[in-house]
Amino acid sequence: MQILPFYLLCDESGSMAGDSVDALNTALVELHTEISTNPTVADKTRFSLIGFSTDAQVLQPLADLSDIDEVPALSAGGLTSFGNAFRTLLRCIETDVAALKAEGHEVYRPVAFFMSDGIPTDDDWPQAYKELTESRFCPKIIAFGVGDAEKSTIAQVANFRAFIQQDQSVSPAAALREFASSLTRSIVRSATTISSAGDTGFSLVVEENVTGFETVSLDKL
Repeated sequence: MQILPFYLLCDESGSMAGDSVDALNTALVELHTEISTNPTVADKTRFSLIGFSTDAQVLQPLADLSDIDEVPALSAGGLTSFGNAFRTLLRCIETDVAALKAEGHEVYRPVAFFMSDGIPTDDDWPQAYKELTESRFCPKIIAFGVGDAEKSTIAQVANFRAFIQQDQSVSPAAALREFASSLTRSIVRSATTISSAGDTGFSLVVEENVTGFETVSLDKL
């Protein structure tokens, strides 16, 4: 099969406690239902969930969502270590791609959705990010910032597309629900292009505009 791996990196720091983490957990249930019940999408994609705070943890190893009963819930507490998130993501991608290829699959470049509601608390995170993006397994990274996240930092994390919460009068929880909806739509639409493209390749489908978010311009080299 042709497989497109998706990784969701979610901020689980203390600032996410309450409505924000509850909104994401509800959205993850909806994402699981939407994708697991669509054989065309489930067959072409794999999904992994990584939560990060002071440390980073693989909450859901890469899987076909139709093969699992539910996606593990996020919790909130601790600091905001971007570096641990990126190091964990790189280790996962290296292991997962090798395993998928060993099973005979053709593997597209992974896609990582990164979400944070704050500022990284580890000053050395750019080094971990550099190791990730200079790896041959470098994923396409779509970054979302809500709450107190800084536009410049979110732009620095993304290498494909970046979004920052536009209206600060809207609660982070409401913004996170839209983020999760955009993630689900991206997985469904991208999987559909794989199915229709056959051996000719496909286009990653990520919305250019997400309701409630400002699209952040990325620096050109």
